[in-house]
Amino acid sequence: MSKLMMDKIEYLVLLVAEFAANCKVTEAMAYRYLSMYGAFSLCNKHYNVMHTLPVEENIQTLRNYCQRRGGTL
Repeated sequence: MSKLMMDKIEYLVLLVAEFAANCKVTEAMAYRYLSMYGAFSLCNKHYNVMHTLPVEENIQTLRNYCQRRGGTL
């Protein structure tokens, strides 16, 4: 597996954990929620920018993105 792919995976794991803590849900629930509303494809597409921004900013971006798509967290 390439270094870039490993970096993306590690970053997504971090985002899921932080999203779960921020929303006060389990990591499994956060993963399902982010997956359901397409947040992982957004992260994959914009990884080059997202990983340079503060995690808190990315969590809010993901929350807003999911809410625009019908999410309620």
